[in-house]
Amino acid sequence: MNAYEYIKKAILHGEFPPKMRLTEEFLAKKLQISRTPIREALKQLESEGLTVSIKRGVRVRDFTKQDIQQIYDLRTLLEGYAAAQAATHRTELDIQEMKTANDMYEQAINSYFESGEATIEYILEINHKFHDTVIKASQNQHIHSHISKVVVVPLIFRSFYWFNENQLRHSLDVHETILKAIEDRDIDRARIAMHEHIYHGRDQVLMHINDIDDNYSNNGG
Repeated sequence: MNAYEYIKKAILHGEFPPKMRLTEEFLAKKLQISRTPIREALKQLESEGLTVSIKRGVRVRDFTKQDIQQIYDLRTLLEGYAAAQAATHRTELDIQEMKTANDMYEQAINSYFESGEATIEYILEINHKFHDTVIKASQNQHIHSHISKVVVVPLIFRSFYWFNENQLRHSLDVHETILKAIEDRDIDRARIAMHEHIYHGRDQVLMHINDIDDNYSNNGG
């Protein structure tokens, strides 16, 4: 794992919580590498909106409720557009890839609740795999880079951690609705279903944002 991947994972998993100050010296010592790859990693993370430059080093970015609302609104527009474009341009291979990803998603949910073998992290990974197949089917080479920047917030707050079994299975059902709309080339339904899907995740984050802030404060964040 390189410096960029390590620091990003530490931020996303809460090891480096919002507002935490990070310096090249600290990270170089922690990773036992030179400062050059650290410096490049921090520049990349800042461009992705995960860190903010301060006088000496950077700090992990924190998000207000307004930030979350605005970022989710933007993500909804982008992924809704991607779903609509996918309904227009999808191929049979795209549909098969979506079905495969969604089957994996269902299996992961079943495994998590029935045997405990799957983890929430794995469910989250497979969920993103499904979304990536939709974006790929849109045949818009620019949209993925824009969407990746606004997926940062749900990754940080990991809204799936607050989903109960019914909510996760509802998420699976919405995937099915999105998939069928794209397969049927139903542009409006694909876009609207994706909007509802993302707003569901937003509502979970907004509902728990105060708990997150309290947790970081209690842990010295």
